[in-house]
Amino acid sequence: MVWLVVGLGNPGDQYSATRHNVGQMVIAKLLDRHKLTLSSHKSQTEVATYKLGVGNETESIILARSKGFMNETGGPVKALATFYSVQTDAIIALHDELDIGFSTIRCKFSGGDNGHNGLKSMTSAFATPEYFRVRLGIGRPMGQQDPADFVLKAFSKLEQRDLGEFILRGADVVESLITQGLERTQSAFNS
Repeated sequence: MVWLVVGLGNPGDQYSATRHNVGQMVIAKLLDRHKLTLSSHKSQTEVATYKLGVGNETESIILARSKGFMNETGGPVKALATFYSVQTDAIIALHDELDIGFSTIRCKFSGGDNGHNGLKSMTSAFATPEYFRVRLGIGRPMGQQDPADFVLKAFSKLEQRDLGEFILRGADVVESLITQGLERTQSAFNS
């Protein structure tokens, strides 16, 4: 089976350290863990591939991020999935989640987009919401700050102290989902 793991976010240095790009931060951690580099793909994505497991129990994994903006994620990801013949039930979308506290991680299969433009774009492109989601909690803004502005800001100094461990757990969740399945991963990581 081939898995496609997509880190949602926006391109460019001005967005790389923002809350909206936490999914791409997890991709970067997986790249670092397996000593991989991304290569440009004709689908308007960047990709790297590796195998996870031992002997006959290995899984092929494609790590990817779109070269476009969050709300245009679906088209490039669909093109990449088509190119590699990946079924939607073998796609894992890593995304920021306002509705759970900072550094909380929850994973699930299918569901609504909850106003998230990256998920909305993917669901539209695939004509189904039936793919895995790793929901990376960023919390809600305090006071009157617009959530659209909040997600495009860098993590606070307080959050940055725990950010490395949060991203590391995100990478662990991805590999657990692939090797252990949803139920065991939810039991181990959903808090």
